[in-house]
Amino acid sequence: MKHISILIPQGHTSVVNIEGTHQIFNEVNSFLARMDKPALFKVQLVGIHHETSQRNGLFKIRPDALVSEVKKTDLIIIPAIHGDPKTVLNQNAEFVPWIIRQYRGGAELACFCIATFFLAGTGLLKGKQCATHWTMANEFRAMFPDVKLVDDKIMTEEDGIYTSGGAYSFLNLLIYIIEKYAGRELAILTAKAFMIDIDRVSQSPFIMFQGQKAHDDEPIKKAQEFIEKNFEDKITVDQLASMLALGRRNMERRFKKATSNTVAEYIQRVKVEAAKKNLETGRKNINEVMYEVGYSDTKAFRTIFKKITGLSPIEYKNKYSKDLAIA
Repeated sequence: MKHISILIPQGHTSVVNIEGTHQIFNEVNSFLARMDKPALFKVQLVGIHHETSQRNGLFKIRPDALVSEVKKTDLIIIPAIHGDPKTVLNQNAEFVPWIIRQYRGGAELACFCIATFFLAGTGLLKGKQCATHWTMANEFRAMFPDVKLVDDKIMTEEDGIYTSGGAYSFLNLLIYIIEKYAGRELAILTAKAFMIDIDRVSQSPFIMFQGQKAHDDEPIKKAQEFIEKNFEDKITVDQLASMLALGRRNMERRFKKATSNTVAEYIQRVKVEAAKKNLETGRKNINEVMYEVGYSDTKAFRTIFKKITGLSPIEYKNKYSKDLAIA
């Protein structure tokens, strides 16, 4: 039997992550019971204190066991923890040596959404891949440059550490773990019971590009603003460098450092974001949208659009168009 430890952290934690995980793993046991098979999971809520208040006292969670009482576990679930990462790490410092000890003793770790900030703070993610909520990708990279963030992925797995991307993608990770522990048949049954989209691996279709301006390089901010106002036109690196009175190589280096994108990547993402909005709300066809955002090569537009969103333009329109949804 696999021992599952769902952490109950101090601070503002995702109650949905906690309750949802508890329910789904226990439901797998229920499926097995109906098949006259033994339970596979022992699921415990594990905390630092006997009671933890959440959502400003709206919820109170009483763990099944304190962290000091759990000598051996097989899988540790870390729900999303909101707030300043350093404060979160300090509030939950008592968990850290236990997590490290359990991991080194063979336990696996599953970390949901922005809980990757907490896990990265333990040092266990150093040199490894991870996912997090796409809105926090730049902040994560700045804080943990030694971690390989893949912000387009819904989930990652490396060396017994699983991470999931934004919000409710923890459900996709749970199905993935259930398949690994219990087999494909039970994973499919669970996905159907909870209406979870099985085998979904990318959060790219949900990413809204808003430009990375949380930096202090004012000339680069001016370049970003120029791109965002003139994305329909052909913009070159030389043009931007000249406008800012910077050398080309210096400008490219500073742009990459400030935004985590090359100039060409930034221009592409601005164009695709504009195209996405047009496809979501307008009645224009794909070619009309393509021309409006400054592309004339249909193949190039489709290739770049799919690379950034994970969907072709027509797939994106069919999925998110307001007019199609109403129809």
